[in-house]
Amino acid sequence: MKKSKITHKIYQYTAVFESDRKAGGFTVTIPALPGCISEGDNFEHALKNIQEAASLYIEVMQSKDFKMPMEERGVVIAPVEIRV
Repeated sequence: MKKSKITHKIYQYTAVFESDRKAGGFTVTIPALPGCISEGDNFEHALKNIQEAASLYIEVMQSKDFKMPMEERGVVIAPVEIRV
């Protein structure tokens, strides 16, 4: 019996991790995938959870033949001082 080779496509998106100081852990979103949000008790769990959420999000997009969202290049995330 011939084995079939499984191939996977790898997408790369920017994830935004926000620390929840009250409850602990992190909330994480992927801005290029609207509504794709997850959380975790620590950074590693949040990362694992958002990877799973994004994978499911992309699988649904592909199953419905929707165009895959592409991330805007040139995005800069940086601290900004606001004087009041």
